Amino acid sequence: MRAAWMMGVAAAALLPLTAQAEAPVVSKKEYQLHQRLLTLDSHLDTPASLDLPGWSIEEEHGVHSDYTQVDLPRMKKGGLDGGFWAIYTPQGPLTVEAFQKMRDFAILRGLSIRNMVAADPANFALALEAKDAAPIAAAGKRVVYLSIENAYPLGEDVSLLKTFYDMGVRVSGFAHFAHNQFADSSTDPSKKPRYGGLSPLGKELLKAMNRLGVVPDGSHSSDQVLDDLLALSTTPVLLTHSGCKAIYDHPRNVDDEHLKALAAKGGVIQMNAYGGYLRASKPNPQRQEAMKALMGQMREDAKLTPEKRAELLAKRQEIDRLYPETDRATFDDFMAHMLHALKVVGPDHVGIGADWDGGGGVVGLEDVVDLPKITAALLKAGYSQADVQKVWSGNVLRVLAAAEAGKGT
Repeated sequence: MRAAWMMGVAAAALLPLTAQAEAPVVSKKEYQLHQRLLTLDSHLDTPASLDLPGWSIEEEHGVHSDYTQVDLPRMKKGGLDGGFWAIYTPQGPLTVEAFQKMRDFAILRGLSIRNMVAADPANFALALEAKDAAPIAAAGKRVVYLSIENAYPLGEDVSLLKTFYDMGVRVSGFAHFAHNQFADSSTDPSKKPRYGGLSPLGKELLKAMNRLGVVPDGSHSSDQVLDDLLALSTTPVLLTHSGCKAIYDHPRNVDDEHLKALAAKGGVIQMNAYGGYLRASKPNPQRQEAMKALMGQMREDAKLTPEKRAELLAKRQEIDRLYPETDRATFDDFMAHMLHALKVVGPDHVGIGADWDGGGGVVGLEDVVDLPKITAALLKAGYSQADVQKVWSGNVLRVLAAAEAGKGT
């Protein structure tokens, strides 16, 4: 399906890769501790991979061969118990026709996640409440919560959120790379606000989230949207994959003032590993032009066959060979954001949402196999095992539980 290809591998195709980074230096004791922790990532774009021809979540893939970062074997190796699997749609025109098209796509993407669980109940389980995660992980299964990245597919009918809630969605964002009918984006090409925060329809959507028990996600939305969420939401707000402006002044990141305001209302920032948001990098115009051409070719393909996908992957690998990314963000850059957030708001308000399969990944943290390195780094920074457990899942589950408790308000 064209939509699956463009909205799946298109994101992965933006991931800058070079030769395999050195394996994380993690002691046996640290690794064993990591495997015992309940570990959840709040932003997995992996559902885009589920619809790729010939790709299986059951098989181990390679981040430097097919550019995916999450599958069942790698989750087991990296000790990732699961997380929030995103229903993502890119921003399009604000028309009835486009709304309907993206609504249908989003429903099908949600069904793909549900089908993944149904096809392998021995290894995956749907989670609907905060209390579900621990017993699922204890049974050796992967935890599957659903989330929405970009509420655009809801069109102008906020009651559609109930359909997605019934499907299993428990977290929802508002906007993505551009302004939409609900909210201003932090990265709209116009660089000008449309509403100065949430739109009137966005405020109605927030009310619907609070009534249903869906956690509001402020990632990708503007600072003014976050202000509105903190002022109006009856339950805590989550930033499912964001960073710190104090470390790198990028519109996608938040400043210390907003971090403190988020924490004061019980919210949590989940740290992303999207290199472009972690620090500035040197331009690579030849690579950018080659990638632009590849993306154009991807858009032209009405239907992706396994053979065509293999051809496009080969072209992508050739781009990596000819124009390698030589100035990539690193694991230390990722940790700089995390340690700053921990310093500002403490271990009760920081988590992890690396943006796997959506552009996340840095040198030393290439895919989920590398996750034990985060645990080791936090321990080395002086954080306790209890603190690390909060970062890995305790905080995001607390926010989810608060949304459940506040339903109907």
